[in-house]
Amino acid sequence: MKRIFYPLAMATLLGFFGILFYYQQEPVRELDERAASLIGGIGWLDAMSFIGDQWVIFTVSFSLLLFLWIFRKDYRGMLFVFLTVGAGNALNHLLKEWFERPRPDFPQELASYSFPSNHAMVGLLYLFTLAYFLGGRAANKSTRLLIWGTAIALSVVVALSRVAGGEHYLSDVLAGMFLGYTWFVLVAIWYEMRERQFRKRRQVQSEEASVREL
Repeated sequence: MKRIFYPLAMATLLGFFGILFYYQQEPVRELDERAASLIGGIGWLDAMSFIGDQWVIFTVSFSLLLFLWIFRKDYRGMLFVFLTVGAGNALNHLLKEWFERPRPDFPQELASYSFPSNHAMVGLLYLFTLAYFLGGRAANKSTRLLIWGTAIALSVVVALSRVAGGEHYLSDVLAGMFLGYTWFVLVAIWYEMRERQFRKRRQVQSEEASVREL
């Protein structure tokens, strides 16, 4: 899966910048309008937006932190969660304030700006982070694929739910998913490099201890 996931991060980063530079152009506006007319008002899809609500993200992320702390003593894993979900959420808010894209016409006034979508970006980040640690403990490849497939499907549903409810343009949610995935992979690369360094250090220390015993 890593052979697919890591190169894909470069493509999603390019995709984010592509949307960033062209979301005000007519072709992207037409795509946003078509998406809104196609899936806007779909009730069940709009209802799925709760999966990306802040209270759900906090509850799941906090539960994962407790699991990593109590059962695995994985402090780097806890930092992984802070960097993906916490820092990713902060980055999203900074970008919203930076670009100040107005929301679509929406009956309820929303306090934040539209680009990139927080539900799409942070929803993907917490779902992928959960899948990363659950999949790492899966007994077989089929279970890992099921976990990751569920995380991907839920991320897409959460993103599209914001278009269905009229809170975001399609370009907002695509940009959020693209940037969220790129950020997730960057943190995963850091985490795995640190894990390899830690295992290598422990192996060296074990070999040195064996030599001293001889």
